[in-house]
Amino acid sequence: MPATTSPADLYRHSLRLLLDKDIPAWVGLWADDGVMEFPFAPTGWPARLEGREAIADYMRHYPDHIDLHDFPDLRIHETTDAGTIVVEMRGVGRTVETGGVFDMTYIAVVTVQDGRFTSYRDYWNPLAVQAPGVDFTGTSAR
Repeated sequence: MPATTSPADLYRHSLRLLLDKDIPAWVGLWADDGVMEFPFAPTGWPARLEGREAIADYMRHYPDHIDLHDFPDLRIHETTDAGTIVVEMRGVGRTVETGGVFDMTYIAVVTVQDGRFTSYRDYWNPLAVQAPGVDFTGTSAR
């Protein structure tokens, strides 16, 4: 996407890539030194990923564990910083291992610079990873 793309448009594009299970393209939206943080990460899960390579490693097998179908209830809020948005949404689908329902709520604070994600603080619901078959990073303490 061009550097002139708005943060909201870049974010919407990133969701389409996740639904298409195109993780390499999704990772390609990140700055080389981008940082992804999970302030509510439970023990044993990563709280901070530094750099595109670490983010790629974390997301590499995501579609093997979570089959996303939709992001309903998407609300993107602009902030006083033109490069930062706040996102409210749900991710719904199924867990691949069990076929069970996947329904995760998120609030994210996302910063974009020069058409790339530079910071992404993902306030996801840590209770959802306690369900069987949701260890999509391979890093949980179970």
